[in-house]
Amino acid sequence: EDGVDNSGVAKDKLYSTPEEVWQVYEQLAPISEKFTIAAAFGNVHGVYKPGNVVLRPELLGEFQRFAGKILQRGKPLNFVFHGGSGSEKE
Repeated sequence: EDGVDNSGVAKDKLYSTPEEVWQVYEQLAPISEKFTIAAAFGNVHGVYKPGNVVLRPELLGEFQRFAGKILQRGKPLNFVFHGGSGSEKE
């Protein structure tokens, strides 16, 4: 993104994993209960050829379930979104 060539990177490496999101939670939770996590679910900066970017919002539910199981409560994570689908308006 932003001029970085990701063409040789496996597509699954372009998305956050539940373990990565949990690691962020573990690092920030001791500081404050009020924070947001910017997990990657296919959101990007810049414009890409159609079909190169696949939004996978279902990953956000997976992240919530993963953390919720550990913390024994539903939907404990707060997300912030930035970027977009990478597609032009046309």
